[in-house]
Amino acid sequence: MATLPLTPPLAPMLARLADDVPEGPEWIYEPKWDGFRALVFRNDDEVDVRSRDDRGFVRYFPELTGLLSDRLPTGCIVDAEIVVSTGGGLDFDSLSLRIHPAESRVRHLADALPAGVLAFDLLVVDGMDLSARPLSERLERLRELAPLPAGPGELLDSLATEPSQLLLTPQTDDAGAARAWTVDYEDRGLDGVVAKRLDRPYLFGKRDMVKVKRQRTADCVVGGYRLAKGGAGVGSLLLGLYDDAGILQYVGHTSGLKAGERGEVLDRLRPLEGGSSFGGGRTPGGVSRWTGGRDPSWVALEPRFVVEVRFDRMMGGRFRHAVGLARWRTDKRPEECTFEQVGAS
Repeated sequence: MATLPLTPPLAPMLARLADDVPEGPEWIYEPKWDGFRALVFRNDDEVDVRSRDDRGFVRYFPELTGLLSDRLPTGCIVDAEIVVSTGGGLDFDSLSLRIHPAESRVRHLADALPAGVLAFDLLVVDGMDLSARPLSERLERLRELAPLPAGPGELLDSLATEPSQLLLTPQTDDAGAARAWTVDYEDRGLDGVVAKRLDRPYLFGKRDMVKVKRQRTADCVVGGYRLAKGGAGVGSLLLGLYDDAGILQYVGHTSGLKAGERGEVLDRLRPLEGGSSFGGGRTPGGVSRWTGGRDPSWVALEPRFVVEVRFDRMMGGRFRHAVGLARWRTDKRPEECTFEQVGAS
């Protein structure tokens, strides 16, 4: 890729979280898709797809090499999202299955769960660096490379018919329409909305965009904890909800403790160590391809404490992302913390 003016590693531009989308003629809005962020490098006969932390994706998504070679001109770099579509919507659980160490399994999953690419920015085209140009100009050039769906529904319908294709992500200059997307398409894999300034360059590694997600709250049982680095107090609380059979199922974690309260929380939890916790249901994971060498060990607790947490989505009976700690609920009984409150079972 020596002829490209920009080469890996590159840090993609990021977004800061906000409560609402900013408004004004200088803003454009896009769906925030539930997938893997990626930078696509296309040059001569080579295609390289890199994650936001510069890990190679081609090994796990071999079908993308042919797709991107056919659809993208040589000498370009595209900012995009890798997605898997099943049942008429994006499926992050199925996408996660694609990250597998066995080559035979990778080949099988490429056929069974083919991935698509949703492009939303163009950094280089025809070997020319566009990153210092305003977004409006970059988008104009990007629209020459692939079809632009009229909206999220058209894109999702297209992927339902042909899951492995390159599409441009929809855009709107209507803030109200963007807000409606988060409700209308949430159950089909839309993870929120991203707002971008049309007059801005591409700022590598900077949080220059704005993202908005739907926020909800849930009361969860504290079924365990992990220690902070160095063992200085609690690093994260492990959360559970009771299913219809009365079994506590692990649903995620929150690490939203302030540094000054980690030791105090540990003192509060220690008398409950060794309890039944998640013993009868789903438990926190151990070592996996996602742990990155981190210590996955955890301490089980008797389920006595309840916390209220903020979350955006639940998928497969778990919180899709890490959740925020809102408050301790001393007024709530653990057995009241069920999947019913989050509309799942």
